[in-house]
Amino acid sequence: MIETLFDYTTLRLIWWVLLGVLLIGFAASDGFDLGVGALLPFVARTDIERRIAINTVGPVWEGNQVWFILGGGAIFAAWPALYALSFSGFDLAMFLVLFALILRPVGFKYRSKRESFAWRRNWDWALFVGGAVPALIFGVAVGNALQGVPFHFTDDLRPIYEGTLFGLLNPLALYCGLVSLAMIVTHGAAWLAFKADGAVADRAAGYGATTALITAVLFAGGGVLVWLGLLGGYQVTSTIAWSGPSNPLGKTVVANSAAWLANFHATPWLAIVPVIGIVAPLVAMLGFRTRKAGLTFLASKLGIACIIATVGLSMFPIILPSYTHPNDSLTVFDASSSQATLRNMLIATVIFLPIVLAYTAWVYKVLWGKVDAKAIEAGGSSVY
Repeated sequence: MIETLFDYTTLRLIWWVLLGVLLIGFAASDGFDLGVGALLPFVARTDIERRIAINTVGPVWEGNQVWFILGGGAIFAAWPALYALSFSGFDLAMFLVLFALILRPVGFKYRSKRESFAWRRNWDWALFVGGAVPALIFGVAVGNALQGVPFHFTDDLRPIYEGTLFGLLNPLALYCGLVSLAMIVTHGAAWLAFKADGAVADRAAGYGATTALITAVLFAGGGVLVWLGLLGGYQVTSTIAWSGPSNPLGKTVVANSAAWLANFHATPWLAIVPVIGIVAPLVAMLGFRTRKAGLTFLASKLGIACIIATVGLSMFPIILPSYTHPNDSLTVFDASSSQATLRNMLIATVIFLPIVLAYTAWVYKVLWGKVDAKAIEAGGSSVY
């Protein structure tokens, strides 16, 4: 059993799954922080209402962002070729994301340092940018991954990226960005409906019902685009050496407009994942309208998980395709770290991930309860 678990093929598959788990964990936890920021100027009309919204995420956003760090670290250690291409080829897009993410802690810390209306309003818009921009750009990145990006490898495996920022911001990628933004805003609204009180929760439920419907419609529309072959598709046609060396050269990959549907045709029960990705936001919409806050938040999380999982299942075994040199596309079986690296990282993950999860659960238990005006007024320096 242990030998099978540490088999190179199994380790590669495990880390492909873990990468998806980390991305889902980031979107489901830090996602509602981003969503609250994107909704802040709209759900809160007075200073005390804005403080209520901010304080629903203020104590937990730093811990939630650990998932983002874990995801980046996992890509760096388990899929170094993917890390090299995505973090260097998408450098301008990454800069926009990091700039926006940097605005969040600064906004949280400095917003209440002065009583000035203009001062606080400006920081509120900074928090809006810090929430909306990453949510949009992350979706744009997924859209580009589905279409393929322009890169190739030299004979000594040096990656060469040939794209630009404006090339990344193409219509189909922006469409995926809108799916991501609507999904994250819905999650933020679900959190506010669950955690806030009074007018903030009421307005969040109103906005959330709309964005949940938009999420379902846009995601279903994305499925239509895939079915029509407009979101690309790539297929490995050569023999796959699952336990072979990590070398992206030497295989054959062809563009195939139906490729992103092949796994669902081969394993029909997998279709339940995208179906839930459509149904769950609709359940969240009903939850918003009936004010079932707990159900709404769980449905929003489930929708996020299934929307992200759909992308991974569609592309497998390809991780990042190249439309200029398809044969150089990165796959699960030729872009990973060494067997020893994956094995040692898995052992560390099995030990430390449960600790992170247990600590996170304890923090949320301690901070359980709604945030209202009385809590803000009584909180003193412990609130934002």
